[in-house]
Parts: sequence; C-alpha cells; structure tokens
Amino acid sequence: MEQELISKKDLLELTGISYGQLYRWKRKNLIPEEWFIRKSTYTGQETFFPKEQILDRVEKIKNLKDDLSLDEIAGMFSTVPITTALERHELIERNIVSDIALKLYTQQFAEQQHFTFKEVLHIYILDKLLSKGDINLEEGKTLLQLLHDHFGKVEHAGGQLICIRKMGITSFILAQSGDIYFEEGVRVVFTMNLLTCIEECKLKWHGGESHG
Repeated sequence: MEQELISKKDLLELTGISYGQLYRWKRKNLIPEEWFIRKSTYTGQETFFPKEQILDRVEKIKNLKDDLSLDEIAGMFSTVPITTALERHELIERNIVSDIALKLYTQQFAEQQHFTFKEVLHIYILDKLLSKGDINLEEGKTLLQLLHDHFGKVEHAGGQLICIRKMGITSFILAQSGDIYFEEGVRVVFTMNLLTCIEECKLKWHGGESHG
C-alpha cells in the first residue's frame, strides 16, 4: 500500500515550524534526506514527506530541543550504534526496563552485570509488549530468541516486528518494508516499527522520557 504523503506547505502549517527550522534540522541530520520527496504538480515541483513519519519526527524534535542540543538529538535518531554499556542496577534505577523483563532475558541467555545497547533494546521491546499485555512470559522467551537470532538483519531496513495468532498459537515475524499477506484465520496482534523502538530506547538510555 502506498504511503500517505504530506506537502511541505501543509507540514509547516500543521506543525507550526518554519521553513528555516525544517531545513536546519535536515542539515543536522534530524530529518533524513530521503524523506524530502520531489514530485511534479500542476503548480510545478513540490516537496512532500511521508506523513506519519515526518509528523512523528517533528513532534519528537519539538519535545526534545529544550533539553538536548540538535547534535544530541541527531545522535538519538542515528542508526550508528551506541558502543557503551550500562550496569544491571542502572537499567532498573533509571526505569529503562522492568525487573521482570530483565530477569526473563538473563534466564534465557546468561546472568550478567553489563548490558550493551543491543541487549537493552531487546529487553526494552520485550518489556513494552509485556506491559501492554500483548504477550505473556512464555511468548516473551520465543520473542527474545527471534530478536537474538535475526534482529540485525532488519533493524535499519524499515524493519517491523509482527505478532500473529491463529487458533491460540502465537508467532512472531521480523520483516522488512513491504506488503505481507497471511492465510485466512490469522489475527495480527500488533505491528511494531523497529526504528521507532530504537529511538525510544536511545532516549531512555540517555536519560530522557519516551514520548512514543
């Protein structure tokens, strides 16, 4: 299905940002170059954006710019991985993940005191779904194994995590952008954008509050 677009004029009116702000954020890599889509219209060439993505991104920037520099915000939206690690107690004390999700992860793999960003991200995704009631603990183990084995293949390619159920059986799918079709009787429980999860987790990692 073709994504819905919004014109630059409508974007500026809807969000209240200026032309100058928009292009400054572009120069600072807060808004990806590929989101600026040039199309021919009856008035000439106009710039459009993927509507849902740009509105979400502008809202996040507006919420963060009073507390963080534009360079710091750009780092949160960047696909460049965080190379530092956090200790177990920091994850709990800073409310990055819950104790339940953390315990499930260490039971599944190994007891440890230091966690990389990638490991924290997997726990964060698990925690988010557990807290919403979308999955149970047993399903969480299956999810963690899938993320451990295959997350790196889709995380920066418009990847999605999809949960489906049929006749009480739950399955998880990691997919890249594109249409996905299921057999009759399959119920899609949720679809999760992985880049959004990375941004939310980076925000918590750096000490902010998620607006997602």
